[in-house]
Amino acid sequence: MPQGSLQNRYDQKELEVNALLEITQAVNSNLSEEYLYKIFEFTLRANLKLDKLTLYVKEADWECKVQFGTEKDFTQVSLGSSCLQVTDTTEIKKLDLEVPCFSEFDIIIPVKHKDRLLAFVFVKVKSKSEDLVDTTFIQALSNIMLVAIENKRLARKQLEQQAFQRDMEIASNVQNYLFPKDLPKVGRIEIEAFYQPCRTVGGDYYDYITLEEENQFVVCIADVSGKGIPAAILMSNFQAVLRTIVRTASDPLEVVQELNYHLCRNANRENFITFFMAVYDYNTKELRYINSGHNPPLLLDKNGQIQKLTIGSTVLGAFDPLPFIEMGSVKQLQEFTLFLFTDGLTETFNKEEEEFGTERLEEFLKSQNGKPLETTHQALLETLDAYRAGHPFDDDLTFLSCRVNNDTV
Repeated sequence: MPQGSLQNRYDQKELEVNALLEITQAVNSNLSEEYLYKIFEFTLRANLKLDKLTLYVKEADWECKVQFGTEKDFTQVSLGSSCLQVTDTTEIKKLDLEVPCFSEFDIIIPVKHKDRLLAFVFVKVKSKSEDLVDTTFIQALSNIMLVAIENKRLARKQLEQQAFQRDMEIASNVQNYLFPKDLPKVGRIEIEAFYQPCRTVGGDYYDYITLEEENQFVVCIADVSGKGIPAAILMSNFQAVLRTIVRTASDPLEVVQELNYHLCRNANRENFITFFMAVYDYNTKELRYINSGHNPPLLLDKNGQIQKLTIGSTVLGAFDPLPFIEMGSVKQLQEFTLFLFTDGLTETFNKEEEEFGTERLEEFLKSQNGKPLETTHQALLETLDAYRAGHPFDDDLTFLSCRVNNDTV
């Protein structure tokens, strides 16, 4: 072999080693993807006698990330099926191309990592002598760069996921503070509640509040449109306003109108809340309530007869002022059970996509009349699980039972 040719090969290999070292240093310096692609382009243009080059990388789809010297703008060209079938370095002229513009090139070089296809490099050499293009070098350089980019993306995704998980945990903790810590279990009132978000955080809320006059209490339930952190934040604000105004407002109409006013301003009418609140007076034995577009709670007397509580207004947060509002009232209530729930209960679906529905719920509650509330709730959960038979819950699941016996001191 001529001395000059040997020296040229030695010089070329030295250039390639230096190029690999340079891009490895760039990877270790945590440079951006865009900069790595620029180094890739510069390195190949400086060290190989290439006339044209195009790099396609597999992301959501195959995308052209690097190109130089081409007649066509390959960022607007999709890879054809014939290119995707290439598994080894192949001359373009040996392919049956359905995308003619790839005939600009001489060679297609697939780039793999652990048998997984990462990219395709298309090159055209300045000389007809094929030994001037070291395809192994191109593959190695491409592999180092693309694996590094993929690792950066995975690391970034992991950090984003960790940050998201922290946000969700914070939102979940905030939401847990919304619910009353202690519900009455003895005496003339007993309350049992269940809450299960569809995701880490949900958009349901319930509450029990004793009023300044010890002979009255408020029980309520709400469901915000939407899910996740925005719903939790909106419900947190809603709860803060409710607890502020409910202790000083003896009129449920005033409470609901004030809630609607604040909600319209805080949510910009982009979200709404269905809401039900009831005020019971032990002295007058009257239950006053307003249903704002919520699933009608079920009022059971001591004989198990059911009455739906439907009177009220439309959803809160959509209109200001409310287009209509009316307060419902049930008098002479000495002994009763009030069952409140969100639509995640009645809209529990089985494998045939049939919902559990209100009728099944009413029949269930009649069968449980007089039983301990804790027993009833456990039986309801078992009934729902049997009904859905493994079908996932599509919404938050919340229900609350409030039992009053005004004869008990």
